[in-house]
Amino acid sequence: MAGNWFPIAQLTSSGRPIFQPGEVESNLLSSIDIESEENPNFPVFKSGVLILTTHRIIWIDESKNNNSSSSSSTSSASAISIPLGAVTHIFSPKKSIKSMFASPRIRFQVSVSTAGKVEEKGSRSMVITLVFRGSKSDPDTFVTKFWEAWRARSWEVLSSEKSDSNEKNFGSVESSSGLRMAGVSGILRKEQETWESTDKSLQDAFQDLNALMGKAKEMVMLAEKMRLKLLSGPTGQPSTTDEEMGSKQDMQDWLLSVGIASPVTKESAGALYHQQLSRQLADFVKIPLERAGGMTALIDVYCLFNRARGTELISPEDLLQACAIWAKFDVPVMLRKFDSGVMVIQNKSHSDEEVFARIMALVLKPEALRLGVSASDAAMTLGIAPALAKEHLLTAETKGLLCRDVSAEGFRFYINLFKEIDLNDIHLLKDYGVYSNWASAVSVSG
Repeated sequence: MAGNWFPIAQLTSSGRPIFQPGEVESNLLSSIDIESEENPNFPVFKSGVLILTTHRIIWIDESKNNNSSSSSSTSSASAISIPLGAVTHIFSPKKSIKSMFASPRIRFQVSVSTAGKVEEKGSRSMVITLVFRGSKSDPDTFVTKFWEAWRARSWEVLSSEKSDSNEKNFGSVESSSGLRMAGVSGILRKEQETWESTDKSLQDAFQDLNALMGKAKEMVMLAEKMRLKLLSGPTGQPSTTDEEMGSKQDMQDWLLSVGIASPVTKESAGALYHQQLSRQLADFVKIPLERAGGMTALIDVYCLFNRARGTELISPEDLLQACAIWAKFDVPVMLRKFDSGVMVIQNKSHSDEEVFARIMALVLKPEALRLGVSASDAAMTLGIAPALAKEHLLTAETKGLLCRDVSAEGFRFYINLFKEIDLNDIHLLKDYGVYSNWASAVSVSG
């Protein structure tokens, strides 16, 4: 039903919108209704999350988004968008006594097609009303940013850049250099040329800096687009070679070091900062978890996430709070705390039984039966950090699978044979050396 009136907005598995190239989030509000007072057939859009970007207004149904499955089709059906290119007029908020006791409303006009769907350059028009139901919503700030985004028209692609001003400035300096430098007027003219030359140098420097920043922004947008394509899953081609898989791994590592095109900030998200940060973090950790075998230390995620956010750094408390909110959402990742206090992020599909099976195969090797295994040995086998490998070994010990020996060299883990001993089996006791010790004790006492 929503798709008949508005374009559908694509969401990630965590419920965050998938942004278009060059699109940046600027404001985010909760408990927003969308109405059309002049159209009685207009559907009901109640209490959703409203995201204002440089390209669109995105409305996400909170009830469906929080309870939806991880399928992209269900998530997409719970979100709509209004292209800013379809907005033709923004009405000034009405100030009256009645408005002081009612929910704030923002009205704007959009172009629609003959079928009534919002689109750019439509043949008809319709007035849409945003109703701010949330007590923490700031309609004045939203209106200001709405006007700024609409006037900036960032969704339009410029055909060419204007660069004639530099040549004109250079020409004026060059033509004035031929004038006669004499008397006070000559000194003033020379001083003026010096200032013009300095101004030109500054303009060139800042233009180069702007060009560099523009290219960097384009690269971040390209990296984000490619990262989202990788997040969509495997291609399903059975003929993928090891070389192609290695290239994909290298591409994922490179994309992680480039950054996030539109990081969630306190300024843009407001009261929903930790909620939206939690969703963005759930999307971000997919690739690091795949590389790490399904589990990554929290401190490693903190470093990777902050590096990807660039200058929009977050505190450890923000990261921990964002991870704690995952329990309220339907996301495929979770926060886990070991008995030792070490905190990790892992996939919900991560199985300890699979890890224990690989550890058991390691400790049953002849060399391990004689010398045991260390955390470093397990780390090399599991492909994870030694600190996490030690936590797995300690967890396997609590399950009765391993026993440890503590010496000056550290922890060494061995296969636990004690649980296999049957006190009624005298031959088994002899095999483990227990019977010989018992016999010696009896002979001495006798």
